[in-house]
Amino acid sequence: MFSFTQISTGNNRPALPREEEHKLLYVSIFMPMVFIALMWIAHLFAYVTGIDLSSFGILPKHVSGLPGIIFSPFIHADWEHLLSNTVPFLVLGSLMIFNYRKVAFLSFVFIWIGGGLLLWLTGRENYHIGASGIIYGMAFFIFFSGVLRKNIQSIALSLFVVFLYGSIVWGLFPLDVRLSWEGHTMGALCGALAALYFRKVDLPPKIELEDDEDEDEDGDDIDPNNPDIRPSRFSALPDDVHYEIVEPSKHPDKK
Repeated sequence: MFSFTQISTGNNRPALPREEEHKLLYVSIFMPMVFIALMWIAHLFAYVTGIDLSSFGILPKHVSGLPGIIFSPFIHADWEHLLSNTVPFLVLGSLMIFNYRKVAFLSFVFIWIGGGLLLWLTGRENYHIGASGIIYGMAFFIFFSGVLRKNIQSIALSLFVVFLYGSIVWGLFPLDVRLSWEGHTMGALCGALAALYFRKVDLPPKIELEDDEDEDEDGDDIDPNNPDIRPSRFSALPDDVHYEIVEPSKHPDKK
């Protein structure tokens, strides 16, 4: 079974053998699927029994609503609500674990608990349910990780998320009273804060540049009377290859 302890040394992300990479890919898909399965089980239970689970959501500014911080992501209003959260949760959760494996778990917990607590402190006094707050948090974590880390892989992943889910930014505004825009905003805020806090952790492996050792390996090619003059690299080219030197135009064409 895949073990995170095998790859948890230093701030830089070590390159994984192919076998370990396959295990990481499996874990990256499996863990979000477990969370999604619990979401579906909860909704199936409510659908079959006819019990309204909304009271297990977050009720801001009421002590009785605090347990909703834990339970609310698993409760959804209807099938459309559940389906709209299932695919983004799987995609963003898998991307987050696979690409930020050392900080994904802590960031996810911070988004879940921190976002829920902020919603409880600031939200409207209605029951807030659904996993969309966590989805916003994961999306903003991935996006701001690319902005703050400034490496090619993170930036590319950030742009990919913007391409897929850039339109969710409208969910941060109170355009629809039926939507918990406060939950979206608090989740997004926690995702951005987690990206800021972990910006120097789990970085891609450093690329080490090596000098060309061929120049000094063969000491016989160096003229002892003129050690500063080294043989031309073009001397090794085959005789039947010809090159021409063309002087650049003094007035190049402008494109």
